[in-house]
Amino acid sequence: MANPEKPGQDMKSPASHRFLDEYLPYWLAQASYWISRDIHHDVERTGLSMAEWRVLASLNGSAGETIGTLSRLAMLKQPTLSKLVQRLEAEKLVVRTSTGGDRRQTLVASTRKGEAKIASLIEKARQHQQDLLKPLGEEHSRELIHTLRNLVRRHEHTGLFGFSSEDDKT
Repeated sequence: MANPEKPGQDMKSPASHRFLDEYLPYWLAQASYWISRDIHHDVERTGLSMAEWRVLASLNGSAGETIGTLSRLAMLKQPTLSKLVQRLEAEKLVVRTSTGGDRRQTLVASTRKGEAKIASLIEKARQHQQDLLKPLGEEHSRELIHTLRNLVRRHEHTGLFGFSSEDDKT
């Protein structure tokens, strides 16, 4: 019989745990949701969608990215990204240029207007991260980011984040 005061806990076995209590993908999703909430509200106030924010943030500090690389950085499917880039280009927030050797392959780069559009959001995001990580201390913060990067490298099989098939053999 379940205890109505503590949903999910069995009265006969107070030490029992729900599956989700120890399921990493669940906690990563929870952390992403709760941590990102404030920046999502800030993004919405600028008139950008979250997808537009991710694209412009992915281009921040970059000389340009291919559509394939940008789709992985911004976590968008290529057809969706292509349409979004067209809209951002029409608004003069990004520019597309062809790469030297292959006219079919283009680089997408942020324009000055695009950089200006997200400048305050970038600062807010940096401050939000600093505030979030402060209680962990510098060492644990670096450790957390390093661990998350390694987790992504292990599961993101395109090579974008440093993964190679050789790494998987170790």
